[in-house]
Amino acid sequence: MTADQIPMARHLPRLVGVGISRDASAARAVREAVGQLETSRICFVLVFVPHRLNHAEVETALAELLPSTPGFGCTTAGQITPEGYEDDALLIVAFPREHFRCSSALLSPLKPVMPEQTALKAKALSRRFGRTANWNRFGLIFADGLSKQEDILVAALEVGLGDIPVFGGSAGHGLAFDRTFVLHGGEFHEDAAVLVLVDTDLDFTGLGFDHFTPTEQQIVVTEAQSEERVVHEINGSPAASEYARLVGCAASDLSPRIFAENPVMVRSPAAWHVRAIQQVIDGTSLTFLSAIANGLVLTLGRGKDILATLDSGLSVSDGQGREPDFILGFDCVLRRLEIQEKSLGNAASRVLRRHRVLGFNTYGEQHCGVHVNQTFVGIAFFPPGRANPL
Repeated sequence: MTADQIPMARHLPRLVGVGISRDASAARAVREAVGQLETSRICFVLVFVPHRLNHAEVETALAELLPSTPGFGCTTAGQITPEGYEDDALLIVAFPREHFRCSSALLSPLKPVMPEQTALKAKALSRRFGRTANWNRFGLIFADGLSKQEDILVAALEVGLGDIPVFGGSAGHGLAFDRTFVLHGGEFHEDAAVLVLVDTDLDFTGLGFDHFTPTEQQIVVTEAQSEERVVHEINGSPAASEYARLVGCAASDLSPRIFAENPVMVRSPAAWHVRAIQQVIDGTSLTFLSAIANGLVLTLGRGKDILATLDSGLSVSDGQGREPDFILGFDCVLRRLEIQEKSLGNAASRVLRRHRVLGFNTYGEQHCGVHVNQTFVGIAFFPPGRANPL
């Protein structure tokens, strides 16, 4: 039996509920998705909204159908459902009280992030949220994907939360890069981030991987507006034309596909991270999706097999050798673009289905106190107790 012939039930997790709708009406979509959930058992839901649905109408429908259920999430640049990659699916993931507890805080306004205040707020939230004996704790962060504040935000959260691992993604809106929203307290918020602390009796492991290796080609940022993530010059030349020269194309041909396939990388003490380019502005400058600064030394990256790294990165197991029941995933939209440009969408979706990934495509990812790009970040959750036969 091939992966395409496996019944969809085999790709559904057992530990969380999944509601999906592809209806073009926000009200009908929420009703259909909620109707697939066992609402009496829910601790909280994660809601990932496709670009074609009006977030305000989703908000109204959620208030009607799940009035007392905490909901978190955001608008997206794509969804990862039990079918794999999708663009038009409202996805609701329901976490049951049997295995999960949560507490949350809205960080608003987000701009500018006050590091000390943010760290103190995160620490206070953790202290108020009493730990459950023998349960594990992690954090989720969903941030306005156009705020340009995620780098400072996640660094501050790491200070405030100490050894609590935090995973997350920046909200999107298709490829419009216009406005993005996060969900908290029954409302969608702009210029905001949502921090959710979660206790679970399940074992879990964090994931974070990309598909690039650094080359020998270095790039120096020689003129930048750090607060806006705009680079005007690299190597002393106009940024767009110099980058185009280095990757072997005309400046007029620069596009999301070129940026996705030819990223620039920066070295942290622990690893290499991608600093993704968003777009060309004024024909000469480049905007980035992560922090940038004068004097920063970047390295041009070279891609590896994106499908092979996706499959290997998702192939994790627990101490008993068991596969995850499901993986909550935050996957950069630029990875999705590269996959589409290479006509690998169906193959990638088969990999995502096989590993039971649920989540969304982001404008940036948060992992281990760092804001990254062109990266898959996730959490793999394992079944409790002894494995049950399929």
